[in-house]
Amino acid sequence: MISGVDFVQIPSRNLAAAREFYEHVLGLRPSLVYQRGDTPAVGAEFENGTVTLALVDCPALGMEFRPNATAIAFKVDDFEAARADLEAKGVELRDTIDSGACLMGIFHDPDGNLLMLHHRYTPR
Repeated sequence: MISGVDFVQIPSRNLAAAREFYEHVLGLRPSLVYQRGDTPAVGAEFENGTVTLALVDCPALGMEFRPNATAIAFKVDDFEAARADLEAKGVELRDTIDSGACLMGIFHDPDGNLLMLHHRYTPR
């Protein structure tokens, strides 16, 4: 019955700051902005090659804001280079976690949503 995941929602309190972060810090491609008539944007979508990320302006939509407490894991081929790039842009990452199968680096977006750099170095 289910054939895939179309998008994952990411809550925001400051959509402009979130859009800036996802496009210019993470380097994701913006694909759509949601607007209601002449009002400011209430959401935006970004593409990463596997699933669309949909930023949602919770206050503008009358929704309670709560940041995601479980990480969205961004696949990277070169973990150290990706980590260095984010740190050069001012992103604070926790210590690298080596699980024995992958490397992980936890960080937050401007709204406090949990995100992760992820590089699997063993076969599935």
